[in-house]
Amino acid sequence: MPSARIALASLLAAASFMARAQTVVNPDADKQDWIVMFNGKDLSGWTPKITHYDLGDNYANTFRVENGLLEVRYDKKAWPTFNGRFGHLFYKDPFSYYRLVVEYRFVGAQVPGAPEWALRNSGAMLHSPDPRTMLRDQDFPISIEGQLLGGNGDGKPRGTANMCSPGTDIVYQGKLYPDHCLNSTSPTFDGDQWVRAEFEVHGSGTITNYVNGHQVLQFEMPQYGGGSVANYNSTTKIDGQLIDHGYISLQAESHPIDFRKVELLNLAGCMDKAASNYKSYFIKHVPEDCKFADGVKPAMRRPVA
Repeated sequence: MPSARIALASLLAAASFMARAQTVVNPDADKQDWIVMFNGKDLSGWTPKITHYDLGDNYANTFRVENGLLEVRYDKKAWPTFNGRFGHLFYKDPFSYYRLVVEYRFVGAQVPGAPEWALRNSGAMLHSPDPRTMLRDQDFPISIEGQLLGGNGDGKPRGTANMCSPGTDIVYQGKLYPDHCLNSTSPTFDGDQWVRAEFEVHGSGTITNYVNGHQVLQFEMPQYGGGSVANYNSTTKIDGQLIDHGYISLQAESHPIDFRKVELLNLAGCMDKAASNYKSYFIKHVPEDCKFADGVKPAMRRPVA
C-alpha cells in the first residue's frame, strides 16, 4: 500500500505545517515598530518642493531643524511677500497602510501677501504621487490632505485634522463628497499649544483622523478627481482611479509651524504567524515580506489568521 503510506505522510506533513503556522514564533509580535521619520537633528530622509523652485531647492532655508524641532520659517529679508510659494517637505518612502502621527504647534505671524485662508494653516499630505513628477510651478501635490488648523483667537470654531482634496475626491457617508474640504469634529486650538494629530490610512479603503487620541473624522475611497491644484502633470491624475498608496509630505502654507514628532506605524507586512517577522497589528498581508527560519519560500505558504 505505498500510495496510502504516501498519502498518510502528506497528511502528517500538512498537519505539522498547520500546527507550526498557528504558533507565533516572533516573541515581539505585539511590539509596535514605529518609524521615526523626523530624527530631531536634521532633515535626513526629507526633500523639499516649493512652488516655482526645483525639487530639492529649500528656498531661504524655509524648512529647518532648530532646538530639536522641524520648523517652517519665513525670514523677513528672504520673504518680503509670499507670492504663492507653497512648500511641501516629502518623506523618502511611499506607504499604503499605515498610521501617521504628527505633533505640531503654530507660532509667530503669517508672511505678508499670503491668502487669508492660509492663516494658521498647514497639513500632512497623504497618498501623493512621486514628488519627482511635480512640475516646477505646481502649487500642491495631488493628495489627500490631513489639514492642520489653529484657532484664530476670535471665539469662532476652527477645528483641525480636516480633509482637503487637491486633485482628488473621497467618498463620505456613501456618497462622493462634492466640496474641497470636509471639517472634522475636532475642538479649536488657539495659541501655540501642541496638538497631536493622527491619520490611519487603509490603502484605497478608509482613512480615519484623530486629534489627541479622539476620532474626529472618517471617510473612504480616496481617488483622483476634483480641482484645487494647478500646473500639474496630467499623467499623474487619472480621474476616478482609486489611490491605494503614495508619498507623505508636510506643508509650508505661509504660517510658521513647528513639528516635534513625525512617526509612522506601517500596517502592511507579514501576517503569517509562522514567520519570524510576523506582527499582530498588521492589517494588510504582504507575503513577499515574510521570513522563515526553515527557508521555505513565502510563495509556498498560506497565511494563517
